[in-house]
Amino acid sequence: MAPYITLEQWQSLIAVVDAGGYAQAAEKLCKSQSAVSYAVQKIESLLNVKAFEIQGRKAVLTPTGQMLYRRALALVNEANDLERAAHKLSAGWEAIITIAAEILFPTDLLLSCLDRFGQESPGTRVELIESVLGGTSDALLSGNVDLVISPQLPPGFLGNVLTRIRLLAVAHADHPLHHQGRPLSYRDLQAQRHVVIRDSGAKRDKRTLTIEVDQRWTVSQVATSIKAVCMGYGFAWLPEAHISQELETGLLKPLPLREGHIREAPLYLILANPDCAGPGVRRLADIFTESAQFKTTA
Repeated sequence: MAPYITLEQWQSLIAVVDAGGYAQAAEKLCKSQSAVSYAVQKIESLLNVKAFEIQGRKAVLTPTGQMLYRRALALVNEANDLERAAHKLSAGWEAIITIAAEILFPTDLLLSCLDRFGQESPGTRVELIESVLGGTSDALLSGNVDLVISPQLPPGFLGNVLTRIRLLAVAHADHPLHHQGRPLSYRDLQAQRHVVIRDSGAKRDKRTLTIEVDQRWTVSQVATSIKAVCMGYGFAWLPEAHISQELETGLLKPLPLREGHIREAPLYLILANPDCAGPGVRRLADIFTESAQFKTTA
């Protein structure tokens, strides 16, 4: 049976709720206020329900209206996703692919994957968002990215473990922590400066991968953290892949902690919308997976 209500009418109801009134919804939809009002009234009359009730001068959703709004929002979003998927399939590979990548992911591996993809699809532009912890999840939840490499799986998303990152507790070779002559304890660390990387998410978890110390520098980039530690300004847990040269030359040395000197963080590869992912996004995901597996086994 064909539905009684059109998507355009459902969009009118959604706009009234989101914009805060009929006049604002009409402006948002570039329609007359009477057209928006008629669309909502049509929904109510065809379904024999009351979506809004007047409280003072404001139209407020009834409990039934709240249910209609939620389901209508899902319906319209699904229709939009379907159209986007169809356009991508008809147009071939995407013109632009946006990726949000956790900065712990090895930079050389990331760039080599992008270069390999670029050779296969030179006409596709890639926009890269480098983020930290919650910032990667925020990019995914915003709906503005196609592919994500994240240390977390946000609710409602599925992904596969792409790789596991080793973070080593390190300090400059001449740092006081290397002159204790014994395994270090938590108390030893508390007396020194800890360099940490700021969570770029909107809701920052200050407990993530850190310890309570009196002195702390919080920076935004891995490169800044590495530079600060290399200059002897503090200690940090740094991704092993990012400091391999500094470890080989002896500039940085792992701290002799009694426990916790190595931390492991899984990184997940997540398609923002698997049903609507175009051939370019899927190919790039395959390249990341193949390259990460090769690096692990090599």
